[in-house]
Amino acid sequence: MRAIFLDKDGTLVENVPYNVDPGLLQLTWHAGPGLQLFKQLGYALYVVTNQSGIAHGLFTEPALDQIEHRLQELLAQYGVTLDGFYYCPHAVEGSVSRYAIPCTCRKPMPGMLYRAAHEHGVDLAQSWMIGDILNDVEAGRRAGCRTVLIDNGNETEWHMSAQRTPHFSAPDLYAAASLIAELEEPQLSVDAIPPDILRAVPGSGVLSP
Repeated sequence: MRAIFLDKDGTLVENVPYNVDPGLLQLTWHAGPGLQLFKQLGYALYVVTNQSGIAHGLFTEPALDQIEHRLQELLAQYGVTLDGFYYCPHAVEGSVSRYAIPCTCRKPMPGMLYRAAHEHGVDLAQSWMIGDILNDVEAGRRAGCRTVLIDNGNETEWHMSAQRTPHFSAPDLYAAASLIAELEEPQLSVDAIPPDILRAVPGSGVLSP
């Protein structure tokens, strides 16, 4: 099985630091249609997100359950279901001792991708990691995935290396999905996607690339 690994904050949803309020959760521009296209291409979808707010004592692990639930609700409007939701609660500088430890799951380490691959039989070499900062890119490359950087201004440091160089860049998730579709199935156009997969953005009546 092949998969799309998605960073959450700044990639799939608008970046609200340390947010665990479901009411503040908002999908990024055309994220829903982008994930529809990934599903049409046959990819499983997994969120892999650093959540250091747990280590800093700002919220607890159960608080993320309501975030995952709300995220599934938002994506259900597009007929999309996430296949998994993985998070890293650690940060070595944290104030909660049980989480203030070095780990292999906090991006740019690839532990969350490895865990998802082990639990779901994902072929990492046929999969993609998509995120808005270079730590996401590095995690994907370390795991052996191809990578797309959502170049939306959230990366500000640009400490480059071979492992932190994305295979491709795109302005948003729909553009990333279109790029991957063109690479893998160039004959697949938006017009060819069945209506039950490609839906208009609620309230707009149309879907624009």
